[in-house]
Amino acid sequence: MNLNQTLTALLTACIFVASHTHAAKPALGKQPNIILVMTDDQGHGPVGRHGHPWIQTPNLDKLYDTSTRFERFLVSPTCSPTRSAIMTGRHPLKNGITHTILERERMTLKATILPQVLGAAGYTSGIFGKWHLGDEEPYQPHKRGFDEVFIHGAGGIGQAYKCSCADAPGNKYFDPVIRHNGSFVKTKGYCTDLFFTAALGWIKDIKDEDQPFFAYITTNAPHGPFIAPPSNTKRLTSLGLSAKTAGFYGMIENIDENMGRLMNKLDEWDLYKETLLIFMSDNGMTGGGSGKGKVGTDKTGKPMMAYNSGMKGQKGSADEGGVRVPFFARWDGVLKPGRDIDRIAAHIDILPTLADLAGVEKLPSGQVEGRSLLPLLKNPKAQWKDRHFFTQKARWKTGSEPNNHQWKGFAVRNQRYRLVDKALYDMDKDPNQTTDVADKHPEVVKSLRGAYDKFWKEARPLMVNEKAKMSPTRPYHELYKKQMSNGGIPPWKAPKL
Repeated sequence: MNLNQTLTALLTACIFVASHTHAAKPALGKQPNIILVMTDDQGHGPVGRHGHPWIQTPNLDKLYDTSTRFERFLVSPTCSPTRSAIMTGRHPLKNGITHTILERERMTLKATILPQVLGAAGYTSGIFGKWHLGDEEPYQPHKRGFDEVFIHGAGGIGQAYKCSCADAPGNKYFDPVIRHNGSFVKTKGYCTDLFFTAALGWIKDIKDEDQPFFAYITTNAPHGPFIAPPSNTKRLTSLGLSAKTAGFYGMIENIDENMGRLMNKLDEWDLYKETLLIFMSDNGMTGGGSGKGKVGTDKTGKPMMAYNSGMKGQKGSADEGGVRVPFFARWDGVLKPGRDIDRIAAHIDILPTLADLAGVEKLPSGQVEGRSLLPLLKNPKAQWKDRHFFTQKARWKTGSEPNNHQWKGFAVRNQRYRLVDKALYDMDKDPNQTTDVADKHPEVVKSLRGAYDKFWKEARPLMVNEKAKMSPTRPYHELYKKQMSNGGIPPWKAPKL
């Protein structure tokens, strides 16, 4: 990334904020604080209220009970694509995201992203956890509108690839080195606990200021390797689960404990009536809890079966199980608790919805494809025009022509149907995708394929990373070495809550 490109991107963002900053007119009369919690690879199934047979998630169950829920909320099959869609309000391919590594996880610098959009309405923003939209400096969140940044590098703690995508060298889930506002600090504790603690400390410091906040808490858990605190795996291994599976579910139960911490603090600080709290995951379930068949045997010898809400597919799949996630939204006194919305919605809708609630009147020109979900949040039975959502697994070999992969690993979804490659499923009658009905509805197949072809032709010119050369350096490694030679990595001072 050269200096001219960097300056152009920064200028674009500054022009947007400067030209759109005005007295906000929030859609519901007041600006909410916004907390968006997104887990990594959890998917839809591992929540007690979703019928999971052995996981214990009392805090997520409580949030479920007190929230408005989208029952068919759709994301992308893998992480970076979903994250870019949340940040921009448009499909990942149009953000240049066609992989999670190899310079193809970098979100185009021409996009104006969520914290910049909310900043136009007076919000301050913080990110805590996983970014995974480019480790090179111009792509980092502190360069793109976030005011507080507490993150690891790459797609997971300790990951490193032969490209720019790499975390600090030798990093572990316990006591990781974290990049805090541009400099590394050495933490003490388990990664998920640390991300929630950092977020809560920041919220505590700013909650009484005359400025709304956006807190983006993005755990790397329960992404592999499946390492959870022993206190969170003991019960699960006693049930007969393998160490890998117990690690996966233990990470989720640890997330649940941290959700409890967060919810208790919102109550203690009297923020529930001022704050929209959202919980979701970034793609379908994976790891020790995914797949088919037996994942353990209980003490009686009875098989313990994998659970994915009965859906076909998992992370990396264009089927429903690869892209359906929880979406719980709680705002006391504003959103009705215990209510389900059955209209399909997706990651591209988050930016326009939050912008609407914040009072941002003008969105980035020509960028946002999603819709504000406010009409459905007000009334789940509101008039709502059907639309198409597109899934493309991408991840083709670097240097390969994307057009050669257009008709591979794709799906098109509207309210009733899901077309996956050549198979068509009636999701109203067959939500678990057991029967291909393509032969019975050729006109539907033709229509969905036509919509996808139009979408692809729009997206192809925006796949800006396809010819990117691999970076000869790993930015986080270089920054780490530089800081080590200039005084070392100081300990992080955890906030008192």
